[in-house]
Amino acid sequence: MKPDEFLKAVDLLEKEKHIDREVIFEAMELALTSAYKKMDVTKNAKVIINRNTGDIRMFECKIVVKEVENEITEISLKDAKKLDKEYVEGSEVIGEEIIPQDFGRVAASTAKQVVIQKIREAERNSIIEEFTQKDGELVTGIVALEDVDNYYIDLGRTNGILPKKELIPGEVIKMNSSIKAYVTKVESNPKGTVILLSRAHYNFVKRLFELEIPELHDGSVLIWGVARDPGVRSKVAVYSEYANIDPIGCCIGERGSRIANIIKELNGEKLDIIKYDEDREVFIKNALNPAKNLHVFILDPKKQEALVIAEGDDFSLALGKKGGNVRLASKLTKYRIDIKNSEQAKEMGINIKMQ
Repeated sequence: MKPDEFLKAVDLLEKEKHIDREVIFEAMELALTSAYKKMDVTKNAKVIINRNTGDIRMFECKIVVKEVENEITEISLKDAKKLDKEYVEGSEVIGEEIIPQDFGRVAASTAKQVVIQKIREAERNSIIEEFTQKDGELVTGIVALEDVDNYYIDLGRTNGILPKKELIPGEVIKMNSSIKAYVTKVESNPKGTVILLSRAHYNFVKRLFELEIPELHDGSVLIWGVARDPGVRSKVAVYSEYANIDPIGCCIGERGSRIANIIKELNGEKLDIIKYDEDREVFIKNALNPAKNLHVFILDPKKQEALVIAEGDDFSLALGKKGGNVRLASKLTKYRIDIKNSEQAKEMGINIKMQ
């Protein structure tokens, strides 16, 4: 390969594979040096590639040591100082240029193998670096492949793995369709880069809110927490440090446009937007939405235990189907919530006049 063609190839690899050109040069130098050593064991060679011209030259190379044990690879400190007083123990001495004979096919083949390996390693490191920054973030890709347990999502430079158990229950995934997912894990193993995705993770809901609601970007609205039962219901606690901003209204959007987009992405999953309050009694009452007319008592702040008294439909709504509503409210508020009616409360010695 001519020097100018080699440089064009390096530039192409850097552009298409996002690999630092210096990594490519170093890989080529290592490959050619390795190939020459297999052909001639009587000399220790070093290949140097000119980064500007692409010229490849080979030189004898020796390491400065106090006492020489291998004359092929080492030179004494005394002899090195005769060449240059700046040499110290451990320095590399570049000697005469080597003009290898019959370097040809074997050298090229060896160089190719080493270069491919180095390029793969560099590319894998580049992908790891890129997607490590996306760990815990939302990504968009194309549904490319499917097997018994997983969907494989084309993320551009690599595929992400979306386990079927991490889908929203009931949703149908179409091949070649665009899909959003939350990155739960990024790791490297001998086979390559593994990027695990989820649409069932509670932070998937949080990232969708951040994507859809500008006020979450500028900090005028904040998310306190998210609790989720995938495919059934999510509760999102929001608040604002500005008195003139309605955090729930910002999340709902004009005519419900913002929340509608999020619900559509969640395959119709129900969403409760809860106003966070530092007063735990108020916060727990809000978290048990859609139930109203609730009486909340903090039984033990340290153990985070609370009692809620409700009647009739509000009692049923507070509990939710199979206890789902109170379970999510407990996750959101981080309190163990016990729901009783007035009769049960009276047995506990608590008399409440319900409205």
